[in-house]
Amino acid sequence: MAATTVGLALTRTLARRAAPRMATTLLRPLSTYYTPAHEYIKVEGSVGTVGITDFAQSALGDIVYVDLPEVDEDFEKGESFGSVESVKAASDVYAPVGGIVTETNVVLMDDPAKVNTDAEGDAWFIKMELSDASELEELMDEAAYKEHCEKEAH
Repeated sequence: MAATTVGLALTRTLARRAAPRMATTLLRPLSTYYTPAHEYIKVEGSVGTVGITDFAQSALGDIVYVDLPEVDEDFEKGESFGSVESVKAASDVYAPVGGIVTETNVVLMDDPAKVNTDAEGDAWFIKMELSDASELEELMDEAAYKEHCEKEAH
């Protein structure tokens, strides 16, 4: 019985010591920034994942087509890199920062409606290597973007 109690105490001690390190590793958030035109960019290192926000997809309605650029295309901040069409409207999508496209989400070519179900998750549009990370400072954080959307909705 004593060996079991010691083993249990040791297990709990090791778990407490390991838990903070695991939480730090598993819960390391990405930095996410937003444009007034409802694009987002999730930045990890020097790579940004870009798409339209949930607010944007909701305003557009059922997405029926997504046009994406080619890998290695270079875009300036604010330049249109693609478009999204819905049953209601068509809209250009703009680069929140300048950079070179490193990957496109080809899944959206066959399943554009995925944007309606997971706009800020698996339905990202492009990944890009940022050319000037200081451009991120001009974008909104989550709190500022939420306030922006609330004002726009009224």
